[in-house]
Amino acid sequence: MRVLGIDPGIERVGWGVVDVTDSKLSYSASGCIKTSRLLAPAERIAIIAQNLEIIVKVRKPDEAVVEKLFFAKNKKTALLVAEARGAIMLTLHSLGVKTREYTPLEVKRAITGNGRAEKRQVAWMVKNLLGLKGSMSSDDELDALALCMLGGQKVIHNA
Repeated sequence: MRVLGIDPGIERVGWGVVDVTDSKLSYSASGCIKTSRLLAPAERIAIIAQNLEIIVKVRKPDEAVVEKLFFAKNKKTALLVAEARGAIMLTLHSLGVKTREYTPLEVKRAITGNGRAEKRQVAWMVKNLLGLKGSMSSDDELDALALCMLGGQKVIHNA
Protein backbone atom coordinates (compact mmCIF):
# COMPACT_ATOMS: atom_id res chain seq x y z
CA MET A 1 0.00 0.00 0.00
CA ARG A 2 1.16 3.53 -0.77
CA VAL A 3 0.34 6.47 1.51
CA LEU A 4 0.53 10.13 0.50
CA GLY A 5 0.97 12.63 3.33
CA ILE A 6 0.11 16.30 2.91
CA ASP A 7 1.01 19.20 5.18
CA PRO A 8 -1.29 21.99 3.92
CA GLY A 9 -0.22 25.59 3.50
CA ILE A 10 -0.67 28.48 1.11
CA GLU A 11 3.00 29.33 0.55
CA ARG A 12 4.30 25.75 0.90
CA VAL A 13 2.49 22.42 0.80
CA GLY A 14 4.69 19.59 2.01
CA TRP A 15 4.05 16.16 0.53
CA GLY A 16 5.55 12.75 1.06
CA VAL A 17 4.97 9.19 -0.05
CA VAL A 18 5.65 6.11 2.05
CA ASP A 19 5.14 2.50 1.00
CA VAL A 20 3.73 0.00 3.48
CA THR A 21 4.87 -3.59 2.92
CA ASP A 22 3.94 -6.20 5.53
CA SER A 23 4.78 -4.29 8.72
CA LYS A 24 7.51 -2.09 7.23
CA LEU A 25 7.38 1.56 6.19
CA SER A 26 9.74 2.72 3.45
CA TYR A 27 10.39 6.13 1.93
CA SER A 28 9.32 6.58 -1.68
CA ALA A 29 9.36 10.32 -2.46
CA SER A 30 8.74 13.77 -1.02
CA GLY A 31 8.76 17.42 -1.92
CA CYS A 32 7.15 20.79 -1.51
CA ILE A 33 4.66 22.66 -3.68
CA LYS A 34 5.54 26.37 -3.48
CA THR A 35 3.48 29.41 -4.42
CA SER A 36 4.46 33.07 -4.64
CA ARG A 37 3.05 35.74 -2.36
CA LEU A 38 2.86 37.94 -5.45
CA LEU A 39 0.02 35.84 -6.88
CA ALA A 40 -3.65 36.23 -6.07
CA PRO A 41 -5.01 33.64 -3.61
CA ALA A 42 -7.09 31.95 -6.32
CA GLU A 43 -3.99 31.51 -8.49
CA ARG A 44 -2.03 30.07 -5.56
CA ILE A 45 -4.79 27.59 -4.76
CA ALA A 46 -5.00 26.58 -8.44
CA ILE A 47 -1.22 25.92 -8.49
CA ILE A 48 -1.54 23.74 -5.39
CA ALA A 49 -4.43 21.74 -6.87
CA GLN A 50 -2.72 21.30 -10.25
CA ASN A 51 0.55 20.14 -8.71
CA LEU A 52 -1.23 17.80 -6.31
CA GLU A 53 -3.10 16.23 -9.22
CA ILE A 54 0.23 15.55 -10.96
CA ILE A 55 1.70 14.05 -7.77
CA VAL A 56 -1.30 11.74 -7.35
CA LYS A 57 -1.22 10.64 -11.00
CA VAL A 58 2.54 9.95 -10.91
CA ARG A 59 2.84 8.42 -7.41
CA LYS A 60 -0.53 6.55 -7.41
CA PRO A 61 -1.25 6.54 -3.65
CA ASP A 62 -3.84 4.15 -2.25
CA GLU A 63 -4.77 6.69 0.40
CA ALA A 64 -3.82 10.14 1.64
CA VAL A 65 -3.34 11.62 5.09
CA VAL A 66 -3.91 15.36 5.47
CA GLU A 67 -3.08 17.40 8.53
CA LYS A 68 -6.07 19.03 10.24
CA LEU A 69 -5.84 22.72 10.92
CA PHE A 70 -5.19 23.85 14.45
CA PHE A 71 -5.24 27.20 16.22
CA ALA A 72 -3.45 29.94 14.31
CA LYS A 73 -2.39 33.35 15.61
CA ASN A 74 -2.77 35.07 12.25
CA LYS A 75 -6.41 34.85 11.14
CA LYS A 76 -5.69 35.99 7.57
CA THR A 77 -3.09 33.25 7.08
CA ALA A 78 -5.36 30.68 8.75
CA LEU A 79 -8.16 31.49 6.30
CA LEU A 80 -5.85 31.15 3.30
CA VAL A 81 -4.51 27.83 4.59
CA ALA A 82 -8.08 26.63 5.17
CA GLU A 83 -8.95 27.54 1.57
CA ALA A 84 -5.87 25.69 0.29
CA ARG A 85 -6.74 22.71 2.47
CA GLY A 86 -10.24 22.68 0.98
CA ALA A 87 -8.76 22.59 -2.51
CA ILE A 88 -6.46 19.75 -1.43
CA MET A 89 -9.37 17.73 -0.03
CA LEU A 90 -11.47 18.36 -3.15
CA THR A 91 -8.59 17.37 -5.46
CA LEU A 92 -8.00 14.12 -3.58
CA HIS A 93 -11.72 13.31 -3.53
CA SER A 94 -12.14 14.03 -7.24
CA LEU A 95 -9.22 11.69 -8.01
CA GLY A 96 -10.76 8.92 -5.89
CA VAL A 97 -8.08 8.92 -3.18
CA LYS A 98 -9.36 7.78 0.22
CA THR A 99 -8.39 10.45 2.75
CA ARG A 100 -7.76 10.44 6.50
CA GLU A 101 -7.16 13.49 8.67
CA TYR A 102 -5.05 13.84 11.82
CA THR A 103 -4.09 16.72 14.09
CA PRO A 104 -0.46 17.67 14.73
CA LEU A 105 -0.86 16.35 18.29
CA GLU A 106 -1.97 12.92 16.99
CA VAL A 107 0.98 12.80 14.59
CA LYS A 108 3.52 13.78 17.24
CA ARG A 109 2.12 11.20 19.67
CA ALA A 110 2.24 8.42 17.06
CA ILE A 111 5.77 9.23 15.87
CA THR A 112 7.50 10.12 19.16
CA GLY A 113 5.15 8.86 21.86
CA ASN A 114 4.68 12.46 23.05
CA GLY A 115 1.92 14.69 21.67
CA ARG A 116 3.85 17.77 22.80
CA ALA A 117 7.15 16.78 21.13
CA GLU A 118 9.22 19.50 19.51
CA LYS A 119 9.61 19.69 15.73
CA ARG A 120 13.24 18.58 15.93
CA GLN A 121 12.24 15.42 17.83
CA VAL A 122 9.65 14.56 15.18
CA ALA A 123 12.18 15.27 12.41
CA TRP A 124 14.77 13.03 14.07
CA MET A 125 12.28 10.16 14.40
CA VAL A 126 11.06 10.51 10.80
CA LYS A 127 14.60 10.53 9.42
CA ASN A 128 15.70 7.57 11.53
CA LEU A 129 12.61 5.40 11.07
CA LEU A 130 12.63 5.95 7.29
CA GLY A 131 16.44 5.76 7.01
CA LEU A 132 16.76 9.20 5.41
CA LYS A 133 20.20 10.71 4.96
CA GLY A 134 20.90 14.43 4.63
CA SER A 135 18.42 17.23 4.99
CA MET A 136 14.93 17.79 3.61
CA SER A 137 14.03 20.91 1.66
CA SER A 138 11.62 22.07 4.38
CA ASP A 139 9.92 21.22 7.66
CA ASP A 140 6.71 20.92 5.63
CA GLU A 141 8.18 17.95 3.77
CA LEU A 142 9.16 16.25 7.04
CA ASP A 143 5.70 16.92 8.48
CA ALA A 144 4.14 15.32 5.41
CA LEU A 145 6.33 12.23 5.86
CA ALA A 146 5.29 12.04 9.53
CA LEU A 147 1.66 12.07 8.35
CA CYS A 148 2.47 9.22 5.94
CA MET A 149 4.02 7.23 8.74
CA LEU A 150 0.94 7.64 10.94
CA GLY A 151 -1.26 6.58 8.04
CA GLY A 152 1.03 3.62 7.41
CA GLN A 153 0.92 2.60 11.08
CA LYS A 154 -2.88 2.64 10.95
CA VAL A 155 -2.78 0.37 7.88
CA ILE A 156 -0.38 -2.07 9.60
CA HIS A 157 -2.42 -2.24 12.81
CA ASN A 158 -5.72 -2.70 10.96
CA ALA A 159 -4.36 -5.42 8.66
